Amino acid sequence: MRISTIKTTTHEEVVRVEAAECGLLGFIAIHSTRLGPAAGGLRMRPYPDEAAALEDVLRLSRGMTYKNAAAGLPLGGGKAVIIGDPAQLKSPALLAAFAQAIEGLGGRYWTAEDMGMTPADMAQVATATRFVAGLPDGPFASGDPSPVTARGIFNGIRTTARHRFGAPDLAGRTVAVQGLGHVGENRCALLHGDG
Repeated sequence: MRISTIKTTTHEEVVRVEAAECGLLGFIAIHSTRLGPAAGGLRMRPYPDEAAALEDVLRLSRGMTYKNAAAGLPLGGGKAVIIGDPAQLKSPALLAAFAQAIEGLGGRYWTAEDMGMTPADMAQVATATRFVAGLPDGPFASGDPSPVTARGIFNGIRTTARHRFGAPDLAGRTVAVQGLGHVGENRCALLHGDG
């Protein structure tokens, strides 16, 4: 496995992780540890190229700094991405290799489930690093965050409707949803239930 540091003026640390033997190529970005260890999910998707993946991990890790601070959590912001289609490339070897890179950061970054990952994947990651949450069970169990994320977005849509139309009722309204992954599927169920 090759881990190389990418020079940055906006983040505390950004590393490129590559393990050709299992098809792994990804990035870990630590934006800030001022409030505590950087925390943010591990995402896997078929980015068009390395530059797009790097741009995404930098943007997402910065957002996690603000999100964790706004929530009053003793956490900084970080994020990790793996380039590739999770349905085709994800394997125990790939997850273990990436987990070793996380472990090498010594607790400065904690990962959890994000796009393209499942609680079972986090359990696999946990076999090679202590710095993982979003597990299906145990002391760091939180499971699939998708239903909670979908509920938050749904509540935001209802709040927007109340401000725009005078009532939060969505009955008879049309709402565009981009993507029908775990969050989108849960959000559509909530929207459908609201008419």
